[in-house]
Amino acid sequence: MMTLKPIAVGYLRRDIAGVAQPWNETQIRSTARRLGYNLAKTVVFGANTADPVQELIEAARRAKADAVIVPSVTHFEGNAVPDDLTQVVDVVTVSPEQTYARWTLKPTRWSDHTPGPA
Repeated sequence: MMTLKPIAVGYLRRDIAGVAQPWNETQIRSTARRLGYNLAKTVVFGANTADPVQELIEAARRAKADAVIVPSVTHFEGNAVPDDLTQVVDVVTVSPEQTYARWTLKPTRWSDHTPGPA
């Protein structure tokens, strides 16, 4: 039985990557393969892209992506993964390798570690 791999889209900013862009693209492909993703494409934007996060969200939706793989958070404005993006896909950074999941566990009474009455 054939199982389908989850789909990922690579993302980087040309103005941030500079001469390292080919290396960044290689790292994105390698990370996707190692984590078991089918890399549909890599989206490259420049400094003049009006709304890169919304355009990336649209590209991820069109590709039916489960994740976006990015060299590092420096490729996002403010050096932080945008909340709008993690509402749609998981975001995986290559360096340091970290996954920002599109969902978080909600606290339960079992996970509440506040001390009870003595």
